[in-house]
Amino acid sequence: MFGIGPLELVVIAIVAVLVFGPDRLPEFARTAGRLLRQVRQMVSNAQNDLRNELGPEFADLELQDLNPRNFVRKHLLEGTDDYDDKPVTDPDFMDSTPERLPAGQRAPFDPEST
Repeated sequence: MFGIGPLELVVIAIVAVLVFGPDRLPEFARTAGRLLRQVRQMVSNAQNDLRNELGPEFADLELQDLNPRNFVRKHLLEGTDDYDDKPVTDPDFMDSTPERLPAGQRAPFDPEST
């Protein structure tokens, strides 16, 4: 869930026993469990409120997709390209070359465009 492995959990448990003591540790664990349960309930309520406010057109909205990591993974790293890699074969485009101005002549300038 938080990327905590078994070794980290053991270290956290040892530190908790040292800091809180064996007498207050069960009380602290119950309080932490209640707090975690309340936070999960608040998150669930917020998600339900958001879905209700957005209406039926956003019923299939996945809140996980709004996470920046998931967004990058989905749109950049999956390899689904929305652009076309085919070379340009349009004869009008291939024959058009930019015309060069004679030396000393200024490029056309439109004062209203700037």
